[in-house]
Amino acid sequence: MTSSTQADKPNSNTASGGGLALGKLPVALGLTAALLLLSFVPRVQENATLAASFYGTVAVLLIWQAYQLFLVNRIGSSYGFHVLLRPQHYVQAMVQSSVYLYWGFFWRPVYEHAWLILAQIIFAYAFDMLLSWARRRDYTLGFGPVPIILSVNLFLWFRDDWFYMQFLMIALGFLGKEYVRWNREGRNVHIFNPSAFALGLFSLVLILTNTTHLTWGQEIASTLTLAPNIYTFLFLAGLVVMYFFSITLVAGMAAITLLGFSALYSASTGVPYFLDSEIPAAVFLGLHLLITDPSTSPRTPLGKVFFGVLYGLGVFGLYTLLGALGTPTFYDKLLCVPLLNLSVIAIDKTVRSIDSEAITNVWRNSWFGGRGNVAHMAIWILFFGAMSLFGKMDGQHTGDSLPFWEQACADGLPNACERLVQLERTYCNDNAAWACNELGAHYREAQIVAADEDLALAFFARACELKFQAGCVNLLEQDSIARAEPRELDLRLLLREGGQNLMEAPLPELYERACNHNWSFACQRSGNQT
Repeated sequence: MTSSTQADKPNSNTASGGGLALGKLPVALGLTAALLLLSFVPRVQENATLAASFYGTVAVLLIWQAYQLFLVNRIGSSYGFHVLLRPQHYVQAMVQSSVYLYWGFFWRPVYEHAWLILAQIIFAYAFDMLLSWARRRDYTLGFGPVPIILSVNLFLWFRDDWFYMQFLMIALGFLGKEYVRWNREGRNVHIFNPSAFALGLFSLVLILTNTTHLTWGQEIASTLTLAPNIYTFLFLAGLVVMYFFSITLVAGMAAITLLGFSALYSASTGVPYFLDSEIPAAVFLGLHLLITDPSTSPRTPLGKVFFGVLYGLGVFGLYTLLGALGTPTFYDKLLCVPLLNLSVIAIDKTVRSIDSEAITNVWRNSWFGGRGNVAHMAIWILFFGAMSLFGKMDGQHTGDSLPFWEQACADGLPNACERLVQLERTYCNDNAAWACNELGAHYREAQIVAADEDLALAFFARACELKFQAGCVNLLEQDSIARAEPRELDLRLLLREGGQNLMEAPLPELYERACNHNWSFACQRSGNQT
């Protein structure tokens, strides 16, 4: 959730606490100086392009401040700021920070990125402040920019050589908040969730230009599961936001919709809809901390139900569409949020047209003495608990089993062969030699992928390099295909279920886990290990 609502202030030439030229511009100048100082930390200096991104951003801010000062001296108008601390800002920031701390403990690049997150926060304050003054309005000083920055970085950040695009993405979010507005219930408010607006537009550009590799988007989406019990953690963190801001129906209905349609797909096709989970962890994060901005979502209970269901349907449909286009599917949770924001007024009108208090409020307010959100939370807790007991959240998932996908591919089930190859590529990149050899075999025998001997030889060479004997045989004897069971080291990589590699797991436990994942050779060995 990334609310950034500020009370709309009338234009005023008398800023509280003094004029811009004398008392307030040094605040923006101080923020710019802080950003410049951050450019000298080792994390930034180790990459010349990253450092140049900081210098360029500082230069833009300084030029803007000089122009602002010129206007003040020429026109005589001056603006300042007033302090307003909104709970939705600092509560969100604390919840988002807890996600970073937990996730980063298991995937260290998150902690290494902390300096860059701090830089974005400083930039956001300076940019938003100057934007308000350029619009001839006092700046509302609070925690507003913090949850916007934390939200953006939970889903997408650019690699060091392209980090100037990160500053541009942040600027776009604040420009959208300032300029893309409409009248809602008699008030002039921003249409889009600022972080979702920036993420959505940049996601579209990255897709159209085929430049996802410039970002850490794929890694962010896949590494959340490195943190044990990540679904339970996100669920508990989400409860805090649900309690304070009554967004339970949005998040809950989105999750229920996704789980329901995933179950229908699985029942009809025999394979899971999502690759290795009922709801991808990054999507579960998104439905708690991205779509739930109360300023850009419906306010009535029934409207929140519609909004959550539409998000679930949007993610479900986009996952298929993106996969069919050969585009990374992690964009599914980002692209539909701006479109949903545009639907809010239509949803509000639809709900207002219903002449039934019980339907509009999902149930009668009198039933719970005005504590309907607590009742919604209780239902959500029971639902999540039931799904956890059935292994639909943090438990082992059918899609984590490579033998399952091998059999599904052999049986000709929908998308099974494509997903088998996708999984084997993932594990080959993780240095599982068995997976590299299997990929080489696929490209040589040309049964589930098009024949490509050069690619086959590349995968066989990789398997041989990793000391997998069958790969070396296939590399030397190009008229045959040798296969072998995964080695112990391969199993430690293949059985991680999207989590940490099992390098320290005892051998009996490793083979028992392999047996549970349908590796038949491991079942006998699990009983023989001591």
